[in-house]
Amino acid sequence: MVLKLYGYPSSTCTLQHKSPEYLEKQPFGQIPYIDDDGFVLYESKEPLAYALYEQAASVESFNFDALASKAVYENVFKNVLLFRRRGGVPDAQIFNSLIEALDAKLKAFEVILGKQKYLAGDEITLADLFHLPYGSMLSVAGSDIMSKQGPNVTRWWNDLTSRPAWKAVVQGIPEKPTF
Repeated sequence: MVLKLYGYPSSTCTLQHKSPEYLEKQPFGQIPYIDDDGFVLYESKEPLAYALYEQAASVESFNFDALASKAVYENVFKNVLLFRRRGGVPDAQIFNSLIEALDAKLKAFEVILGKQKYLAGDEITLADLFHLPYGSMLSVAGSDIMSKQGPNVTRWWNDLTSRPAWKAVVQGIPEKPTF
């Protein structure tokens, strides 16, 4: 979604990422990499993780993703992917306890979002956008927690999910994946 919103200055068509100067920073010749005053990161998730941490993503990582990803795993991945074929069955008790824990975290979000439009202030940041993947999957997993938490979380969530860039991303994802 970030690339849809802001674009990316490098092009694979020009082979810029294979130039000696680029390979000096990113030895695999892949896009992206980040150079923050000589601190270079180049594995695929490292630049994003670093940028998110710099933009208050610790809120998402520790208070949302850890619970939401496990809930989605429990009710979606165990159900849809290969796990059911291998005897994996979703555990409703685990799922419900994760949703309850997430509910407690979202109550803190409700307070934060009552004072400002987005998690890190009045402008959208990566700290907000990073909630979209697992937040969206929670409804597939069987929870409406993102749209029923409270007025501020609901407003924030509706704002994020109604953005044209996110809608464009979602259009490319099948509603019920088949494997």
